[in-house]
Formats: sequence, structure tokens, C-alpha cells
Amino acid sequence: MIFPQTNKIEYKERKYRNLIEGKDLISFQVKEAESDLYIRANQELSFYTRQMLSNFRGQIESYIDSHHLFKSTLSPYSQDKKAPEIIKSMIHTTALCGVGPMASVAGAIAEFVGKELLNYSSEVIVENGGDIFIKSNKVRKVSIFAGSSPFSQRIILKIEAKENYIGVCTSSGMVGPSLSFGKADAVTVISDSVLLADAAATAVGNIVKTRKDVEQGLVYAQK
Repeated sequence: MIFPQTNKIEYKERKYRNLIEGKDLISFQVKEAESDLYIRANQELSFYTRQMLSNFRGQIESYIDSHHLFKSTLSPYSQDKKAPEIIKSMIHTTALCGVGPMASVAGAIAEFVGKELLNYSSEVIVENGGDIFIKSNKVRKVSIFAGSSPFSQRIILKIEAKENYIGVCTSSGMVGPSLSFGKADAVTVISDSVLLADAAATAVGNIVKTRKDVEQGLVYAQK
């Protein structure tokens, strides 16, 4: 098991996926243990995706087996030049945000799988529990799911077509299995790095425990 468990509400069915619009891409889903990827691409690539997901999860799990602190620490982890690339990327991006390396694990899976899928499809969208890798040749709209909040799915982000991919990641203190010390309904970060967006969303989410903390969280996000 990779992910730490929490007592937050977990939307296991992920019904928000039923609201996705657009028929221009093929949609498919790939699961392994806690990882549940919803993918859209130019063609059905579940066979390759399953191999990629298993490979990257295996690298993370193997590293954890020999480096137990990597999974449990909530503080930045020392860089390891001998580690797999996905591990080094997790260590680097989370250190920038002052959180433990596992704060970027979902974003890491989305980004590394997404980049590999670009070898088979010019457009790829990978959603992994609210962390999204997007490489699109047209404008895409992303709504923010925030559980029972009255703002849930009422805030829409317009993601312009880009030559490179982009990450859109959301952390919540109320919804989902990921660890958060805050109480924010949703904190969403957009970045050229899915890992960085994931880590930053976690870091900001940890700050917001009351309404008074929102401004402090925004200031931190601008650093």
C-alpha cells in the first residue's frame, strides 16, 4: 500500500467523472491498488497504461521497502542520486513546498504515465484522484470538485491549448484519501509540473484551517 489512510470522506465512485464533456477523445480507466486513473487520449491505450502504472508504482513501492522514512516523513526528504527518476522528482518538488515526498505521489503517477502516453497519442489527459495531467491541442475546461461545498463544480478553469503539458491539482481537507492538516474544501494549483502542483496544493491546504487562514494560504502560494 502506497497511500496513507485518513478519516476524510472518500468518493470511491468518483461520480464527477460522469460529468466530463467532449467526444473528441477516447476515455478509459485503469486501476491498480489505490491508483485509479481516468484517461482520455486519441486512442484506447489501457494495455500500455496498465504496464506504465505498474512500472512506476513498482519503483515507488520498491524504494519505500528500502527507505521507510520516505513514506512516513512529513518534512522534505534528502535527495538520493541513485533513486529512480520518479523518486528524485518527488523529492525535489516537495522540498520546494516544504512537505514530505508522498505529498506528490498522485501527481507523480499522473505526470509520468501521461508523459509516456504521449508516445502513442498527441493529446493525453490523465486524472488521478483530482490531480490532472493535460496535454491538449484545444481549450479544455476543468471544474473544481469540492465535495459538499456550495461552490463544488461551479468554478470552471479554462485551460488553453499548449505545446507542453500542464498540471492542475486539487487538495482537500474534507474529501479524498490523501493526508491534509487543513480544512479547505479545495485548493487548486496550476503548474507546468503536475508534481509541483500536487505538492503546492497540499502545502497551501495544510495552512487553511479556518476562513481567516485563506489569505495566508494565498500569500504562501505566491512565493
